[in-house]
Amino acid sequence: MEGLQGVNMARQFRLRPAPGSLDAGAENDSSMLDRRRFMKYTFNAAGGAIAMASLGSVGFAAFLMGQADTGGEDTGVKYWVPKGQEDTVWYGSLHEQEMQKSHLEAEAAKSSTGMSGAQGVWSGMPVNIVYIPHEENESKPPAEGIPRIQYGEGYDAAGTFIGHGREIFDVTLEDGSPDTALQPHDNILLMFSRCPHLCCIPGWQLVANDFTADTWLPGGVDAGGNKLFCICHSSRYDPTMLEKNRNRNRSNGSTFDYFGVRLTGGPAPVGLPLIPFTVEDDVIKGLSTYQEWYTFCD
Repeated sequence: MEGLQGVNMARQFRLRPAPGSLDAGAENDSSMLDRRRFMKYTFNAAGGAIAMASLGSVGFAAFLMGQADTGGEDTGVKYWVPKGQEDTVWYGSLHEQEMQKSHLEAEAAKSSTGMSGAQGVWSGMPVNIVYIPHEENESKPPAEGIPRIQYGEGYDAAGTFIGHGREIFDVTLEDGSPDTALQPHDNILLMFSRCPHLCCIPGWQLVANDFTADTWLPGGVDAGGNKLFCICHSSRYDPTMLEKNRNRNRSNGSTFDYFGVRLTGGPAPVGLPLIPFTVEDDVIKGLSTYQEWYTFCD
């Protein structure tokens, strides 16, 4: 697994076949994705800097991923289908439609682990959403193939202990009430999807390898599948392991603590921050309570 960190950047990744595809094993150029094509469709640090210079306050992410038509905050989380993968991902026909909990549940029912996930956009930012059958499995002994939301210790890039994932239940709003929108609920976790390494966009099962296979191991380890995987430099994140950690505001250099999912391998320094959300009439809506958590990329 360590060898993936030095992967040849010209390497092509096999995209996952569309569910029910009659020709899932056939060679097809449209199902291959190399780093150059991936970066063309997503972000990198240099591209972001160039775009920021030309787009000003609009911002690179907002330009590529879209903004609310009203110009204000768009709380609805929408599916975002990567270009060229309309026939590959399960939500291929739902591009820019609002994410619904029932969609995730229906897709999870087809999975051997009971998990599902999707790429999305919220308020002009790329996100990942993952459905985990936590409520069904939390009382069972931890075991392979029985996923649930876990809580672990968080260590920054220097190895300094920052805090524990269970501290998320101590977070309160300005009125002193618990932040239940941040706490795990509805078997769903919503995450800001920019890799803390070079600001690429990690994905959910967009490529086929051991890290993205429909398997699960307890403990937040690098082994096992159902990881969020960044094909740029192979950083991996376990979307079932929550921790408290620390990152840096890229604009002013200040540091901030956040709650997010664990980095399990690759060159990224830390994991991905959570986005609090609500489910209203089956529709998933993000909340902008912790905007600083998303400032580690321009």
